[in-house]
Order: sequence, then C-alpha cells, then structure tokens
Amino acid sequence: MTHRLAATSLALALLAGCATQPKPLQGSFESLSAHDAVVGDHAGATVRWGGRIIRTEPRPDRTCFEVISTRLDAEGRPVWASDDTWGRFIACRTGFYDPALFEPKREVTFTGRIEGYEERKVDGYVYRFPRMAADVVYLWPVRERVRVVTRPSPWGWPWAW
Repeated sequence: MTHRLAATSLALALLAGCATQPKPLQGSFESLSAHDAVVGDHAGATVRWGGRIIRTEPRPDRTCFEVISTRLDAEGRPVWASDDTWGRFIACRTGFYDPALFEPKREVTFTGRIEGYEERKVDGYVYRFPRMAADVVYLWPVRERVRVVTRPSPWGWPWAW
C-alpha cells in the first residue's frame, strides 16, 4: 500500500512538472522545419512553426506574417536565441491582425498546412519562402528581462557599509 501511494505521488509530481502546450497549439504535426521545407516540395504538410515576426502585412481578406523561424520549446514557444534560426516562412490567416500588436521581434507560433511557396527578396538575395495557411496564430506575451543577482557584490550598496 505504501509503495503504491509513493508511486502515485511520484507520477503526479512528474506530470505536474511537465510543460504542456497551450490548447490551440496541441496536435500532431510533421517534424519538418521551415528550412527543410524550402529544399523540396512539401505542399500539404501539416506543421507547427514559430519564431520572431519580421513583418506583418494586412491585406483585404487576410493578414500575412513574414517570420524568422526558430526551434520551439516543450510548450511550443519559440526559443529566443539570436543565432539559432531555421530559415524564414510566411504564414497567412483570414482576418485582420494589427501590425501595432504583431510588431517585429514579437514571438509567435502558427499551426497549419504548407499551401505553397513564394519568392521574395531579402536584401538582394531571392529567397524561396514556404507559405503556410495558418489555422492558429498564437502571439506569446513579451518576455520580461530580469537580472538575477545570485550573490551581492562586496563593494556595492548596501553591503559596502
């Protein structure tokens, strides 16, 4: 009886510690990065991609986002590492998404299917963007930058007194 209670408690503790994705981002998706999608024709593949917004483009019937792709963490949130990029992609969704809110460098995750490809210039280079028909546009809250002091400086206030 004691072993069963201990095992149940351990299982519950482990489950509580697991990161779960927000409900709109849950599902099964192909393990295909935006960079990998550029190499071949993967139209129709169901994917979950995310990253940082480069540009938000409202159009008459939809809004398209140009995004620099990054890995996603266990919650489905883009990993914030400036050099860890997986190419670029375009995600479009019906409706108006305000560029004042969906501004450059904001983290966003999309789910949807690859509907085709679009060539655009990135500076002087012609880049082939995979274009996603997004079912979900998930804008993440802005990360708070906090400086953590693990031990006080021996010369700084108030410890110098």
